[in-house]
Amino acid sequence: MIDKLEYLLALAREEHFGRGAESCGVTQPTFSAGIRSLEEALGMPLVERSSRFQGFTPEGERVLEWARRIVGDMHAMRADIRALKRGLNGLLRIAAIPTALATITELTTPYRRQHEAVRFSIQSCTSNEVLRRLDNFEVDAGVTYIDNEPIGKNRVVPLYDERYRLLTAADAPLGRREQVSWAEVGQIPLCLLTPDMQNRRILDRLLRNAGTELRPTLESNSIVVLVSHVQTGRWACVLPEKLAQIFGLTPRLRAIPIVEPEEVHAVGLVLPNREPVSPLVAALVNVAEGLARGQAALA
Repeated sequence: MIDKLEYLLALAREEHFGRGAESCGVTQPTFSAGIRSLEEALGMPLVERSSRFQGFTPEGERVLEWARRIVGDMHAMRADIRALKRGLNGLLRIAAIPTALATITELTTPYRRQHEAVRFSIQSCTSNEVLRRLDNFEVDAGVTYIDNEPIGKNRVVPLYDERYRLLTAADAPLGRREQVSWAEVGQIPLCLLTPDMQNRRILDRLLRNAGTELRPTLESNSIVVLVSHVQTGRWACVLPEKLAQIFGLTPRLRAIPIVEPEEVHAVGLVLPNREPVSPLVAALVNVAEGLARGQAALA
């Protein structure tokens, strides 16, 4: 039964029978037969069928919720047993929004100090993609905004507050200022993240509230692309304070606080709300809670 539930999760993840079968390492006939067998066992259709995948029936959506819970518990049980036998080891998969990537070392470094046999996979995703991958068991935890858009029923561990800086060349417009307003930021050539990023949606709202018509001259889903263009002196961009600090600011490149208003958004660790959690995730929560306590002490 577990393998058939995993087929269902793969179909939800890939939205295609062929790709779902490939992700499970089986042939498409075996994959399709497994899902039909699950439908027969439950006595109801789960998938809307035509020449291609059309989605799930209402019953299928409900079964999908149970499948996520059951398969997640099975994976957690296996990991728990392995940890009892061999100590904490394996692969910990984390999805993070691009603006939080610079802070991941604050989780992975103390984690590895305590558990050297654990390996990490860090994926850069939009906030919506972080939640989708959590739902479909593609990752074990996510790092994303926790106060701006819905995060569903997931468990949250707050990590830090995000504040914003104008990253610009010192000899560019506004480059010599000690602080700038959002209205002023909206008047200079900007390169920004793409609109599918939650950070961009936050900036759009702030600039719109400041009475500025936002017309970025360059958009990218890569922070490296944005910063490399700022370094030419012809562009500026808006970055979270923590992210701006990692680029080794020189006298030629400045990160200027943006005020009027000073916007703050919470970023946190997000994980499925189920008990018990796997040992890998439990250890990550311990590290995150320690990091949060340290941030609170500095506030």
